[in-house]
Amino acid sequence: MDHTFNFWLGVVVISTIGTLAHFVYDWTNQNKIIGLFTAVNESTWEHIKIALTPTFLWALYDGFVYGMEPNYFLAKFASVLTLIILIPGLFYSYRSVAKKDVLIADIAIFFTSIILSQLVFYVLITLPTQPFIVNYLACFGLIVLFGCYMTLTLAPLKTFIFKDPITHKYGFRGHFRLLKKKSKK
Repeated sequence: MDHTFNFWLGVVVISTIGTLAHFVYDWTNQNKIIGLFTAVNESTWEHIKIALTPTFLWALYDGFVYGMEPNYFLAKFASVLTLIILIPGLFYSYRSVAKKDVLIADIAIFFTSIILSQLVFYVLITLPTQPFIVNYLACFGLIVLFGCYMTLTLAPLKTFIFKDPITHKYGFRGHFRLLKKKSKK
């Protein structure tokens, strides 16, 4: 099995779908079902979500290719967790120094997080077989993460990670076009 090819294919597919997921909500006239899986505002959470959506979709491919590997769930869980930790960690780290958003840094964080997430997956998938309980807990962790991913757009926590920096609102209400519509009335 060519891990290198699958690694780079995953990076390209996840990055491409994630980049498109930043715009699809607007392209579909703010369709709420589409918004569950794509960015609905400019909060940090929505940028995590546009990396998670293609990563979960990519699991359909790598589950088919690697699903029988004994460490599959551990590798996939750690890969998803890597995105969830790296994107805000790197973003808020550079922001604490720069004191402002730098678009090129935001883009670099997105792609770097995807590359490192995929790297974590391929390192863990090749480890010697881990105990069953580790993979069982990782499978459970994936289910929990997916459940949180599905609900946090509909019911975002009232914390800085979920707050749109432009509208200062949360979730669907944080979308900038909603403000434009209200200001026209």
